[in-house]
Amino acid sequence: MEYTRLPDESAQYLDAREQLRLAEIDLMRQRERVAEMRRALPRGPVVDDYLFLEGPRSLDDGDTPVSNVRLSELFTAPNRPLVVYHLMYGKEQTEPCPMCTQWIDGFNGVANHLAQNVDFVVVAAADPVALRTHARRREWQRLRLLSCGDNTFKYDLKSEDADGSQDSTMSVFVRDAKGDVRHTYTVRPRMSADIDQRGIDLMCATWHVLDLTPYGRGEWFSSLDYGVSVAPG
Repeated sequence: MEYTRLPDESAQYLDAREQLRLAEIDLMRQRERVAEMRRALPRGPVVDDYLFLEGPRSLDDGDTPVSNVRLSELFTAPNRPLVVYHLMYGKEQTEPCPMCTQWIDGFNGVANHLAQNVDFVVVAAADPVALRTHARRREWQRLRLLSCGDNTFKYDLKSEDADGSQDSTMSVFVRDAKGDVRHTYTVRPRMSADIDQRGIDLMCATWHVLDLTPYGRGEWFSSLDYGVSVAPG
């Protein structure tokens, strides 16, 4: 199936567009192969049953006291994976990371869809009050937000170093038949010496929309607040 041409497209454009279509097909097939390899990973190690602090589930619950919740208690049913996003906020990261915030804005929008198949939570080293305050500003109504500033969860998963510096990370866990929680997968933006930003880009629609345009994503990074937008010229 070839590219469906539009009126007045040049032969040069049509040839380049067809080469791009074939490259996009190759990329899609490679992504399918990578996803299959990820699913086929051997069973991961048992991890500690970390204790988290959780504030009120609803943004309207005001100053409802925080509660304790174990990692194993985040699984709502058998055979459901748990996906954890490590928000860069807390300790050395004194302000919420704008890039992480953009990712989580998107997760909040699709949380109801994710909940059909997986349990999804956001974990940060910030205390529950600060985390809830940020959530109210962003209108994150559909996400469970947990504080791990008092445990070693982020350090053990390598999204926090010994000095308290943070990194954005995604981790996946399962609970086995004995009730033990096992780690299956973790990914970060930094994947190699020459890939230090794009390791979790597939989780964010913004980059992919920008990559469709002639300007691409350029050097743009997200912000917690935007002023007047200026088109590239």
